Amino acid sequence: MKILSRIILLTGVLLISGLVIPSAEAACTDPARPGADWRRCYFDERNFGNVDLTGSHLRDSRFIRAKLAGANLSKVDAHRAKFISAIVTGVRFDGARLTEVDFTRAILSKSTFRKADLRRARFVRANLRGADLSGAKLKGADLLGAD
Repeated sequence: MKILSRIILLTGVLLISGLVIPSAEAACTDPARPGADWRRCYFDERNFGNVDLTGSHLRDSRFIRAKLAGANLSKVDAHRAKFISAIVTGVRFDGARLTEVDFTRAILSKSTFRKADLRRARFVRANLRGADLSGAKLKGADLLGAD
């Protein structure tokens, strides 16, 4: 019985200190900063103009109709993120992992995607005027109706 009570006490201490179960609170409320962990977050219609999110984790996040003009998203991991109808002008996506990202009807003019991984990304009816795709991986990308 003494051993059982010690195990229960130790488990309680570990739970309180957060060593056994990591915090279930999402980092979606964290401020925009380089290296942010915004996986599976919803930022629809939000304004992130000129923010620096270099190296952030945006996997499965949504930025539908969001404004990101002038932002730095270099080296982000945004696998399966959605930027549908977003204003993404002059954004840097250099070296980013953007596989299966949905840029349908997004305004991407003057954005840079140098050496970005855009495999299976969707640019359906997106505005890519003046965008730089130098060295980008585009295998399987859907550019139907893109300008």
